[in-house]
Amino acid sequence: MPGPSPYGDLGPPDANGLRLPSGFQSRLIGRGNLPVTGTGFAMPPFPDGSATYAQPDGGWILAVNSEHPLPGQGGAFAIRFEEDAQVADAYRILSGTQTNCSGGETPWNTWLSCEEHDQGHTWDCDIFGQKDPVELPALGTFSHEAACVDPIGKRVYQTEDEGDSGFYRFTPANYPDLSSGLLEVAIVDANGLVTWAPVPDPSATSAPTRKQVPEMTQFKRGEGLFFEYPFAFITTTSDSRIHAYNVVTETMEVLWSGEIEGPSPAFDVDQLTRSDGGEIFVCEDEGLLRISLLSADGRVIAPFLQLDGSQHTSSPEFGNEVTGVVFDPSGTRMYFSAQRSYGFGALYEVTGPFRRDKTDMRQPTLRVEAPESARFRRLRKRGIPIDVIVDEPSRVRATLRVPGERPRRIARKRAKIAAGERTTLRLKARKKAAARLDGMEAANAELVVRAIDGAGNRRRIVRSVALSRR
Repeated sequence: MPGPSPYGDLGPPDANGLRLPSGFQSRLIGRGNLPVTGTGFAMPPFPDGSATYAQPDGGWILAVNSEHPLPGQGGAFAIRFEEDAQVADAYRILSGTQTNCSGGETPWNTWLSCEEHDQGHTWDCDIFGQKDPVELPALGTFSHEAACVDPIGKRVYQTEDEGDSGFYRFTPANYPDLSSGLLEVAIVDANGLVTWAPVPDPSATSAPTRKQVPEMTQFKRGEGLFFEYPFAFITTTSDSRIHAYNVVTETMEVLWSGEIEGPSPAFDVDQLTRSDGGEIFVCEDEGLLRISLLSADGRVIAPFLQLDGSQHTSSPEFGNEVTGVVFDPSGTRMYFSAQRSYGFGALYEVTGPFRRDKTDMRQPTLRVEAPESARFRRLRKRGIPIDVIVDEPSRVRATLRVPGERPRRIARKRAKIAAGERTTLRLKARKKAAARLDGMEAANAELVVRAIDGAGNRRRIVRSVALSRR
């Protein structure tokens, strides 16, 4: 729910036109079409998605997209920082593309730059600018927004910036080679369970990818995407939602929806990242030009900074937006861009007392698969199977009961379950419960499954099971 920020209220605009909490400072790194601070390299206009990469000398590299809308004018660039955060160099890492919006870092230290137009592709870019970028048509031809890599599952997840967009995953034929593989699109049911359907024609020659699987779930402008095992965090801009997809349990839940009564602390949500302290920082696509944060315990969302100055005034034709929020490898410096500030965009650094210690207060993610109906005979003789998956080692208890003023328990099963393993719990009616069933023709039972992880975090799921004699 909206609430007070753990960092305090926003102060008045600073010299860069940024409103920040007390104790935080900003630095202008570069402006579109002007030299990056300390270099002769003219920063490409309209900066967007970004990522950072630690270097052996203690410095880091910041990769940034250029969302130039004209064909051949987009691409990506990189800025190399020394250990003391001074800029050492800046250079192009991708040229000749169009509308490079967001992207994602890879475990092999490259930058996936995504083109946001109907014929757009993803490009694998060398952050040092020494090797030619590699076009990746196997990841699909569509209006790419962002990408992230699951290094354990060996897959790439992708968002699409359309009002009826799909959420995609790509399974390489020979990971980490992304030149060929299987492209699929998500189908999310009412309980948040996710299944995946192959996209018949990833080249989109026959039809747009989002039109090829009629049963796919349509998202309202899928944009931001950030991976921290086992979650892919996703934003959808048109309904201002932050989603979390668990790659282990294959479940999706909504962490935040900006469709609330009264002022919203995070509207038009777009690109996002997660801090060392477990907080999610999310940019606004226009909105009120803010970066807001979702607290580490998932309970409070509040503004963290806001653009407030004449240099950030939105243009009538294109507007302005906050983009590319990311932390340096130390977790003490935040980078982001104001895409059309000063007309051609600006790149900023924010430093201050960011939280570094992650207190895991979240609920364990729990997936339950159970039959919707069962016969009394099966319940007495063999029991009904309940499949359970958790993302943290947990103690799980499954109870089948008939609800009422005094709920009648029919069956119960306890187990210790390892992370990521599908475990089947067979619920069999106890003798006393079986005797009660003998006098009934049918009953609407409740299946209640509880999980408690090692830190004491809890999760509860309830399902309905129709019981009958025939």
